[in-house]
Amino acid sequence: MNKLIYILALGLLIVSCQNKKGENGGHEHHQPEKAPTEQSDNSKKSIPQEAHGNVGDTHITIKYHSPAVRERVIWGGLVPYGEVWVTGAHSATNIEFSKAIQVEETTIPKGKYAFFTIPGQDRWTLILNKNWEQHLADDYDQADDVIRIEVTPETGMPLTERLTYTIEDKGEGSGAIRMSWEKLSVSLPFKTD
Repeated sequence: MNKLIYILALGLLIVSCQNKKGENGGHEHHQPEKAPTEQSDNSKKSIPQEAHGNVGDTHITIKYHSPAVRERVIWGGLVPYGEVWVTGAHSATNIEFSKAIQVEETTIPKGKYAFFTIPGQDRWTLILNKNWEQHLADDYDQADDVIRIEVTPETGMPLTERLTYTIEDKGEGSGAIRMSWEKLSVSLPFKTD
């Protein structure tokens, strides 16, 4: 009886294999999908990201979409000079402060803000705007700006393939929000109360 079951099972296996032969006479096999690699990740247009950090006892959360350079001209090309930019991709980058902060002489109440920039070849304007939920800069209104400051970008830095935000604690209640992309970086300095 066991021999009969074995012969039937072997016969079914042979018939099954013959039915699955491709044009070249070989068997069709499905290869498992490869895990994503750094290279394939960089081929994506943009990916949602978050940055979190503390400066003193103030917690900062940044939510943004991170585009890749992908061998493109970024400054003065993909990102034009002299125009309001969401400083990321898709929707406006938003920054949330758990407590009030101070930028230059202006107190920024705790809450959530859109972070816009106006890139320039030599100087950038950094903007915190009350309307944090915007698509690109379509709904941007300068009347909603809480603060604008001008900074000099740092250039000639090592390549940062994907746009990245970091929160820097410089000690004694002093900090900065830094955006780095391609070979350029800008930072928004602030103090906590």
